[in-house]
Amino acid sequence: METAIEKSIEIRDMETAMNLFGQCDQNIRVLEEALNVKVTIRENELKIAGMEHGVNQAAEVVRKLMLIIDQGDIITTQIVNYLISVNSESKEDPDEVPLDFVCLTARGRPIKSKTYGQKKYIDAIRKNTIVFCIGPAGTGKTFLAVAMAVKAFREKKVSRIILTRPAVEAGERLGFLPGDLQNKVDPYLRPLYDALYQIMGPETYLSNLEKGIIEVAPLAYMRGRTLDESFIILDEAQNTTPEQMKMFLTRIGTSSKAIITGDITQIDLPGDKKSGLVEVQKILADVEGLSFVYLSGRDVVRHELVQRIINAYERYENKGRDGER
Repeated sequence: METAIEKSIEIRDMETAMNLFGQCDQNIRVLEEALNVKVTIRENELKIAGMEHGVNQAAEVVRKLMLIIDQGDIITTQIVNYLISVNSESKEDPDEVPLDFVCLTARGRPIKSKTYGQKKYIDAIRKNTIVFCIGPAGTGKTFLAVAMAVKAFREKKVSRIILTRPAVEAGERLGFLPGDLQNKVDPYLRPLYDALYQIMGPETYLSNLEKGIIEVAPLAYMRGRTLDESFIILDEAQNTTPEQMKMFLTRIGTSSKAIITGDITQIDLPGDKKSGLVEVQKILADVEGLSFVYLSGRDVVRHELVQRIINAYERYENKGRDGER
């Protein structure tokens, strides 16, 4: 039978305590409700009381939150909820936190991974020439890839950044778009523009775009080219056909790196066409020099409600598949 216990954790200063507890103690309330414990603080000592299992889990979460504070980050309820959700699995290094610095934005804001899945994604990009990242919306697949591209460019590891997407409509008929060719493809490529704009800043981004150092183009434009010394990102790759995927992967030249991102639960291809991103997982499963990274609903870093929506859809779809058997 489980017994009631109390654990104490030393808090260095009041600033650390304020960060840990959050505005109106919201962070600690999340911890208390999720693990059924009571958390109090007196002077420089934090006390956690409750049943043994909950107290041990809460103490481990607090310890990791303290490591995050040591890195200069602000604790949010999203971080607390995430650490609670992964803590029971005990798959990660006990002294490792999910934060991994990538680069600074033009305004000096640090870009870091926020989940263990994102951290593995960044590690895979560092170590491999080609990385496939598959996961739901909101997991930072595209944004982190663009951040790593900017980092490689700033460090002169590549001379160009090339961002591409298949021009497939997301279940809608957009009709004839006005303007020249660039105006017509811009709506498909807007998320890539936005990420570069935010990380590089407007002036640097526009200057590099005009010089051809940054290229944002539909996937069809990649045919017949060899891309050397480039950091290439293929976004929304679930909407490539197997032929398009092969074409893209064979464009990669010397001293280049390619990141392919997509969500295989949101394929917008016509019903009779296969997804190149689904098929490539089988074809390249045993090829060295590349890596497949899979993110899940736990890695969603948008509003917490987005994570709950994704989880609800997964449960509904799984129930439907079970009913078909």
